[in-house]
Amino acid sequence: MRKKLMSAALATAMALSVTACTSNPADKTTAAPAETKAEAAETTAAAAEEKKEAADGELITVGYAQVGAESDWRTANTESFKSTFTEENGYKLIFDDAQQKQENQIKAIRSFIQQGVDYIVVAPVVETGWETVLEEAKEAGIPVILSDRQMQLSDDSLYEAWVGGNFVKEGETCGDWLADYLEKQGRSDEEINMVTIQGTIGASAQVGRTEGMDNKLKEHSNWKMLDRQSGEFTQAKGQEVMESFLKSYDDIDVVICENDNEAFGAIDAIKAAGKTCGPEGDIIVVSFDSVKAAFESMIAGDLNATFECNPLHGPRVAEIIQKLEKGEEVEKIQYVDEAYFDTSMDLEEILKTRAY
Repeated sequence: MRKKLMSAALATAMALSVTACTSNPADKTTAAPAETKAEAAETTAAAAEEKKEAADGELITVGYAQVGAESDWRTANTESFKSTFTEENGYKLIFDDAQQKQENQIKAIRSFIQQGVDYIVVAPVVETGWETVLEEAKEAGIPVILSDRQMQLSDDSLYEAWVGGNFVKEGETCGDWLADYLEKQGRSDEEINMVTIQGTIGASAQVGRTEGMDNKLKEHSNWKMLDRQSGEFTQAKGQEVMESFLKSYDDIDVVICENDNEAFGAIDAIKAAGKTCGPEGDIIVVSFDSVKAAFESMIAGDLNATFECNPLHGPRVAEIIQKLEKGEEVEKIQYVDEAYFDTSMDLEEILKTRAY
């Protein structure tokens, strides 16, 4: 922890000043009496605490309140932070897994405040309900950085910066890709029935990707969104939702999954129902995140395309912290670079270079 314990330093300085200021060179008999054992012990303890604090001050303490481990993307995101915020790099990382519960994240943030960390990083489960705890962090003088998902706040001074993907753009890119793909198949004028397996409702990725696709739905009057249900960004829930869709709708042309893991579950449900998917199948399946397993699914012919959401936020957050340490200003919104991948590409070659 970089914050200095001024009381320890002051205690040491006061102890020294008692002897220096009360000593009379002309009359040694007027010198102040020696410290009591209790005072000496207190001074020694204070000096020891100051020494420990100085040693700890070499490391920047970062508390990271992570959403959980609901997907391959989240695992890669966690590893990016753990491999970046190491003692070798000058950091002490306090990591907390909220298990997809906002109340757990709020508890973690309050714990970070009590521990006196230097910076708090949060990947919020949902966008709302953060004002009070962030005000507590601000009162404690601890800068907050948001990662991946955003927060809806009335006062944007409650956080220093946000790092993540442009979720609305991701959704729009998916819509543009789908329009181009259908045109190449000669289906641009055909009625296209879609379903969406959404992410955790209220999460920035869910909100943005849904909005982006909605923007593209307005451009195509022949696209019909039959249904939307949350798959909570998990494979098991994605499979469950897809099973429900298949029972409710006989003719599904496209399944939009708001992350890769939901797509893996949807593909399992489609196959179990005796249907096929992918470039040669009955149903077009697209997803978001672009983890390695998504490439393997495309290579296997099950998934048509995946739209990247770069999880490697650790280095960008570290860069922000270093600028703040120097008293420099940082950009409030910082998007990471992202692309998309489909089965027309040399996926096996691309996969060799993937870090997640």
